[in-house]
Amino acid sequence: MKILSYLLSSLLLALAMAVFATPASAQATRTWVSGVGDDVNPCSRTAPCKTFAGAISKTAAGGEINCIDPGAFGAVTITKSITIACEDVEAGVLNSGVNGIIVNAAATDVIVLRGLDIDSATGGLGSNGVRFLAGAALFIEDCVIRDNVAAAPNGMGINFAPSGAAELYVNNTTITGNNDGIHVQPTGAGSAKVVIENSSIENNNLAGVKADGSGSSGGMNITVVNSNVSGNTNSGVSLFNTAGGAAINIMLDRVIAANNGANGGLRADGPNTVLRVGNSTVAGNVTGTVAANGGVISSYGTNEINGNTSDGPNPPTTPLK
Repeated sequence: MKILSYLLSSLLLALAMAVFATPASAQATRTWVSGVGDDVNPCSRTAPCKTFAGAISKTAAGGEINCIDPGAFGAVTITKSITIACEDVEAGVLNSGVNGIIVNAAATDVIVLRGLDIDSATGGLGSNGVRFLAGAALFIEDCVIRDNVAAAPNGMGINFAPSGAAELYVNNTTITGNNDGIHVQPTGAGSAKVVIENSSIENNNLAGVKADGSGSSGGMNITVVNSNVSGNTNSGVSLFNTAGGAAINIMLDRVIAANNGANGGLRADGPNTVLRVGNSTVAGNVTGTVAANGGVISSYGTNEINGNTSDGPNPPTTPLK
């Protein structure tokens, strides 16, 4: 009997210690949000949270936030590796007057955003749809980002401004109604590797895709594949650099740059700016191609650059085979 009593007491003590050793703030690897959720909930499948900001504090690094049903899930700041995946529902982020999503993570962190509708709303003066400051890589997939028109240096659909080496991947995404659609401008020694594919970057107020090397020394390599960069008021794809700026290289393949404004369907402006283009159409722009202040546009023989008010150099500055 003494042995049985001892064993029972030991078991009860172990259970009590386990209960007290489990922190109330334990994080899950997968959490959930719902349009009818509540942020006081644990963000489980049966007790979801209301917002991404509420869920992210309860999600472990490397974990995933999913949406159960349509809703407005609010702006959020991401400081760790995480996936927000809501491609099967209408997952809204209304960012009137603020950034929709800020990424300011560690140099090794990878962030995935999938299936989001990030909308400043017309006249909402959204700061940026997505603002990236630090992290290893950002993947934006199956998203819509629109109507961010705050004053410079904000007002971008995607404002990619890494302070270190970072990568951006944009796939199957629509970006419209912003100042610049995608603005890539590393800071300090930061560098950027960017791939944009299967996306529409249209009807933005300035450039569709803008690479700005001023103020950074790390350089940029950008590839745009099978995408539409059209109807932007200023330019379609634009490179800008200043004396001493690190090299900016952009490759376009199967890109449509049509009906853009006076600064060119394609523009390379400044030293160490090289834009290579193949299998693409540049038509209906006020100016087709512009190579200025030492910038270089190189054209493979597979392009159609015509039907612009002024085609510009055709073929552009350096023909390629």
